[in-house]
Amino acid sequence: MSDPAARREDAAGHAPENAPGNIEYRVAHLHDRLAAEELGELGVRAEVRAGAVVLTGTVPSAQCRETVLRTVHEELAGLTVHTDIVVAETTSPDHAEELS
Repeated sequence: MSDPAARREDAAGHAPENAPGNIEYRVAHLHDRLAAEELGELGVRAEVRAGAVVLTGTVPSAQCRETVLRTVHEELAGLTVHTDIVVAETTSPDHAEELS
C-alpha cells in the first residue's frame, strides 16, 4: 500500500505547486524577498485565503508598486493572487486645510 503523502508529490519528489504547504512556503519566500531585496518593503502583507493569495498594503510610489507586483508574479506564478496595494500620496497639498 502506498503512502498518501507520497501521492501528493511528482516523480521528482516535489509537491504540486498548489499544495497548501507549498503555497505557505512560497508566500514566506515572497515576504523574505520583499524585505531583503532592493525594495526593503515591509508595508505589504500576503496571506493565503481560500486557496488564493491576497496582497494588501501601502507603498511609497507607483514604481515601488510595479516592482512589488513583478516580484509577486515571479514568486507566485501559477497561483491565484488578488492585490490591493495602494500608493501613498506623498505630494504636498495644493491648498491650506480649513480648521474650524
